[in-house]
Amino acid sequence: MASTKELLQMDLYALLGVEGTATEKEVKKAYRQKALTCHPDKNPDNPKAAELFHQLSQALEVLTDAAARAAYDKVRAAKKQAEERNRRLDDKRKKIKLDLEARERQAEAEAQKREEFNITRTLEEEITRLREEGSRQLQEEQRLIQEQIQKEREWRLNAQSTHADFSSAPQDYRKVTPKLKLKWKCKKDDDTNGGYSQEVLQGLLQKYGDILNIIVSSKKKGSAVVEFATVRAAELACKNESGLTGTPLKITWLEGQPANTDPTAPNNSSQNSLSTERDYESLVLMRMRQAAERQKLIEQMQQEDEEEETVKT
Repeated sequence: MASTKELLQMDLYALLGVEGTATEKEVKKAYRQKALTCHPDKNPDNPKAAELFHQLSQALEVLTDAAARAAYDKVRAAKKQAEERNRRLDDKRKKIKLDLEARERQAEAEAQKREEFNITRTLEEEITRLREEGSRQLQEEQRLIQEQIQKEREWRLNAQSTHADFSSAPQDYRKVTPKLKLKWKCKKDDDTNGGYSQEVLQGLLQKYGDILNIIVSSKKKGSAVVEFATVRAAELACKNESGLTGTPLKITWLEGQPANTDPTAPNNSSQNSLSTERDYESLVLMRMRQAAERQKLIEQMQQEDEEEETVKT
């Protein structure tokens, strides 16, 4: 049999399956229906049935006695009020927690926004500085180019008058990237291009020295151009490389050939003068092109700044 404390913890109305406003007649009727189903005689192998039967009996005793029922109703009402207070308190605590978390998220978002603003401002300052420095560097580079061009012009005029050898030219003026032209037999309908590709040529030639660029002709089968970092590497490749077995390479100089590479080449002042003239023009055009590209970049960056200011205003 349940103790008084245990009995007070139970909802006797719910145990019988009636409302809190049920009459004594309704309570007795509900008791009979419940008791018949869980009577120990009908459930000899179920110990819980006997326990439930005793709880139903205690509920009947309390709810059919006016004084006991009134006392129980007061305890039950107080318990429900306590549960409601706890529920409201839990809701309040939950709301406080949600508000706190919301404020924390907002503070975190504001801090992140400030950090992004500071980073963006720092980046804008760095870009402005780089553009200013780039403009100054461009002006300095253009000044140096003009000075170099003037020196080379003076040297060229002096070389033409004195038949000076090209090896006495200023170092920057003499610097020509060595290039070799490669040819091999290949049918027009050969999709493998005779077995040669950029990767294959790289593997064959890189043992002689650093390679700056390899261009395999896409229009003409069996043709390519290789640009070496040094004249020595180009010389070794030109002299020693034979290519793939069955498809040999024919290698000739395209640019940057040393003066003594071909002993059969005529050595006269007119040819030297023509060679230095062409090299000089190539150098001038290259440097003018570099200066124009830098100027174009500066103008593009300035235009982007103007467009950005227009959008802000």
